[in-house]
Amino acid sequence: MPSNHKFPLPAKRALFYGGAWHEARGKGTITVSSPSTGENLGVVANATREDVDDAIEAAAAAFPSWRDTPISERAKLVRKAASVLRAHAEELAYIDALDSGNPIKPMIVDVELSADYLEYFAGLASELKGHTIPLQPDVLNYTVREPLGVVARLGAFNHPLFFTASKTGAPLASGNTLVVKPADTTPLSTLRLAEIWSDVFPPGVFNVVTGGLEAGVALTENPKVAKIGLIGSIGAGRAVMKAASSTLKALSLELGGKNALIACEDANPELVAKAVVKGMNFFSVGGQSCGSTSRVFLHDAIHDAVLPLVTQIVSRIKLGLPTDPETEMGCLSSRGQFEKTMRYIEIGKDEGARLLTGGKRAVGPGLGDGYFVEPTIFADVTDTMTIAREEIFGPVLSILRWSDEDDVIARTNAVEQGLTASIFTQDLARGHRMAARIQAGYLWINDSSTHYVGVPFGGYKQSGFGKEEAFEEMVACTQVKNINVKLSA
Repeated sequence: MPSNHKFPLPAKRALFYGGAWHEARGKGTITVSSPSTGENLGVVANATREDVDDAIEAAAAAFPSWRDTPISERAKLVRKAASVLRAHAEELAYIDALDSGNPIKPMIVDVELSADYLEYFAGLASELKGHTIPLQPDVLNYTVREPLGVVARLGAFNHPLFFTASKTGAPLASGNTLVVKPADTTPLSTLRLAEIWSDVFPPGVFNVVTGGLEAGVALTENPKVAKIGLIGSIGAGRAVMKAASSTLKALSLELGGKNALIACEDANPELVAKAVVKGMNFFSVGGQSCGSTSRVFLHDAIHDAVLPLVTQIVSRIKLGLPTDPETEMGCLSSRGQFEKTMRYIEIGKDEGARLLTGGKRAVGPGLGDGYFVEPTIFADVTDTMTIAREEIFGPVLSILRWSDEDDVIARTNAVEQGLTASIFTQDLARGHRMAARIQAGYLWINDSSTHYVGVPFGGYKQSGFGKEEAFEEMVACTQVKNINVKLSA
């Protein structure tokens, strides 16, 4: 086990359920390595279907007691979990940087934001109220909201800690128990979370299984799991939905995006250029974000003014080791992500897009054989090009021209995804009009990439369904029961 790190890596590498650590039945393991250096970070348990079933059984056994725990007590424990997160913020961010390739500074933000969401949902727990429905004088009719039971979450590799920790608040505060499976390439921060939360929640309330496809399928197919939450690709969402159909589980799917940023002719070129770079999430996750505005539509009137400004900003981005606090952009999370991104860059060149900057494996002091890719900007992109239609999930941005509003809205809506979009204009009436016509679930006007606690996030079309990061996420962890009381004999 590596020991030459600023913070110790998780000591427990088994499966955590029922308040205890368990070796995988088949003794199988998954090797974890750092994408920035290739360093072997040790192994974690590779759960079998039987292991996952055991974890679900532990969660199901803990559910009745947790459901009946007073709301104020559940909220208190969720707040305690947030406090523990904050106390370990730098350590957890370091693990994510080492494990995922993301820079440590935005990973610290991920930890703090996760704690914010836990506190937010803890505060909302008592708002899961029912209603009385007037029917007739001798009948009392009312509804109550009850938790679903066992909820499962399948984590994503681009924000490993955030997509585990922030997604615990809503199900736990509303009375469900939880089984989490992190991405098999980035499991370490979730295992460390299990270590530091092991005495926060009662046994079986919060459970972690690590593993690959077999473990994920087992979670989606087990009839004792009432709800599955996934953040992943459209393909993964379809697979989960198909597997979950046999038991008719509730689903929350936040899937891919090929999101547009539209800059109108009256927009300030400097503000647009900054927003273009910000919207691509180069800095936080190297462009590996479902919400990245990877299609930029620049009006003919400002196109030539914006391009050099974007190139200047991108050329100043400092690539480096993710654990270095001075690093602004890290590396891609795996060899697979690296090879896919480089393949799309070659496709862009072959199909006639003009490469403005980047397009190569990044080299330099300390980068070694890590999966570093230069932030890449293509201009003269057309809607039929592959890089304008398919989600790359890497630091590759396509810039297109437009001149007619109806046309650019139609082009924005032409892809199968509909997660985010951004509009830049000084005419707010126009901004509202365009936003109303764009088929996406989360829009910005004169901003990009910013998220706020309590604001519902989720997609349209093939980008999934269900809203998270807001009260809607907590409501989706409950079900409504209607009760009729006959007051007279």
